Amino acid sequence: MIRCAREVRKLKEKTKPKHGILPNIWWMAKIAWRVRKRVLVFCFVTAGLEIAYNLAQLYVAPEILRRVEDHAPLGVLLGTIGFFTVLLFLILWLKSYVIQNTLWPRVDVRSEIIGMVGYKCNTTSYPNTLQADFIRLREKAHMACEGNQEATEQIWQSLTLLLQNAGGFVIYLTILSKLNPTLIALVIVTCLLGFLASRYTNNWMFTHREAEDVYYAKKCYIRERAESVELAKDIRVFGLQGWLNDLLENVHDVYLDFRLRAERVKLLADITEALLTAARNGIAYVYLIRLALREGLGVPEFLLYFTAVTTFTTWIMGILQQTVTLHHQSLDLSRLREFLEYPEPFRFEGGEPVPKAGSYELRLENVSFRYPGAEEDTIRHMDLTVRAGEKLAVVGLNGAGKTTLVRLLCGLFDPTEGRVLLNGKDIRDFNRREYYGLFGAVFQEFSILDVTVAENIAQTSRDIDCGQVWACVEQAGLTKTVRELPEGLDTHVGREVYLDGALFSGGQTQRLMLARALYKDAPILLLDEPTASLDPIAENDIYIKYNGMAAGRTSLFISHRLASTRFCDRIILLAEGRIAEEGTHESLLALGGEYAGLFEVQSRYYQEGKEF
Repeated sequence: MIRCAREVRKLKEKTKPKHGILPNIWWMAKIAWRVRKRVLVFCFVTAGLEIAYNLAQLYVAPEILRRVEDHAPLGVLLGTIGFFTVLLFLILWLKSYVIQNTLWPRVDVRSEIIGMVGYKCNTTSYPNTLQADFIRLREKAHMACEGNQEATEQIWQSLTLLLQNAGGFVIYLTILSKLNPTLIALVIVTCLLGFLASRYTNNWMFTHREAEDVYYAKKCYIRERAESVELAKDIRVFGLQGWLNDLLENVHDVYLDFRLRAERVKLLADITEALLTAARNGIAYVYLIRLALREGLGVPEFLLYFTAVTTFTTWIMGILQQTVTLHHQSLDLSRLREFLEYPEPFRFEGGEPVPKAGSYELRLENVSFRYPGAEEDTIRHMDLTVRAGEKLAVVGLNGAGKTTLVRLLCGLFDPTEGRVLLNGKDIRDFNRREYYGLFGAVFQEFSILDVTVAENIAQTSRDIDCGQVWACVEQAGLTKTVRELPEGLDTHVGREVYLDGALFSGGQTQRLMLARALYKDAPILLLDEPTASLDPIAENDIYIKYNGMAAGRTSLFISHRLASTRFCDRIILLAEGRIAEEGTHESLLALGGEYAGLFEVQSRYYQEGKEF
């Protein structure tokens, strides 16, 4: 609970928004003008119709009463009633038509912004995805456009209401200008006091909204994990049911306590506003009665002014409330824009094109790299040349920097010091997306989508070369598995979307990822622990086929299992971020250093009579 409270305090810390209300409105207006111009037009049309409808309602009863007091002929009275009836129905019909045609253009604008957020997420520089502030802004951006009530769509409703209330305020102020200015001032003051009470509640709820999200997210997380397939075995084997129930109960109690405090705040504001409304209407009623008794104010005028005072109050409160709402929505839009404008450390469209070449050489020149927030470098002053067409093996203990080295070579990271060169040119000068095109990779983290086997391998749904897919499946040793699937290459993988999808084992998934890397047919092949989940027979099969996979390519093979390295032209052993040893398998064994020692330890598992 203490930790939860700390998280809430951190979330409540505010920073000044980068973009103000007017710039955010202008930004949204430009998107709407480009995507759906009707959104802007309908804001003004809807506001105008709502004002017209209120004016028609304001005058209908007084005008009819005035005809009655003047003893107007029946035809005139019926004509007045008919006129207002037709007018009200016409305005209502126009309002209904506009409302029905307003929703989908607004959704289109929000969908455009969702696309902008998705594009930023999928194309941003890889280091950004590891930054805490980028992740926080990404979550804010998703929240700002995930539903009809969020800022990217609801802002149009707020602008419409603000235009409506501002227009109504001006018109009704003109109508009430004949009354005592003190009464008008009293109405405005009571509205401001009621608004302040309401604002206190709204501010409290808005300020604590992220705290509520923390509690609610914890509840959802515990419930989802308790019901997940991944934890099903652990829950039953380790008896986690009671612990999970206790966690859920504790978070639920805190959440209920929060909701109780919120309801108390809201109740106090509602009582204050009700008292102010009663006082305001009572004073206006007494004042108008006095006018009727002392100055002969007629019944139609009495009804007109009393209704106008009440509606005038609505316009004032509407302006104040929509201003606050726009402020809150602007905060969400500001976070969204900060995410879209998050700086990119890599060059993309502005970078130089990658030169076409028959082969590519990679070189690290005095390269050091340190992860953000780390106290020490992971890679230290490394010089390495991966020659064109070479099969290079990278080995070492956990934490030696093997995976980091691969990420530097393929451009996912830029070095903290030094340079990474492609055919002698710094890769930071290139268009980074084109540079990524040079690599086919199998990383330790898998990225399986719930699409077909063929689509997972080809990474597209269009123009799939099935012959090439089968060739890659064969090279990856997955042919028998795929042929046994109900729909072969058209079988869906996973059951997040398709309940009849195939569930692959860890080893099968690794083979699938290997087939994907081969299908790309890139000139440089990166394999980061590609046999970690394979059994010895399957692993040996990959080793046998490795020469064929790497033919005509530059390749890097990272592995803990030193037996795999004998198939490579050269081996480097990393230790503490540096190249400790370098050579062929035989030369390193003859050297009798750390590589030989590690190989001896691993080989004992496969030799009878050896002591561990």
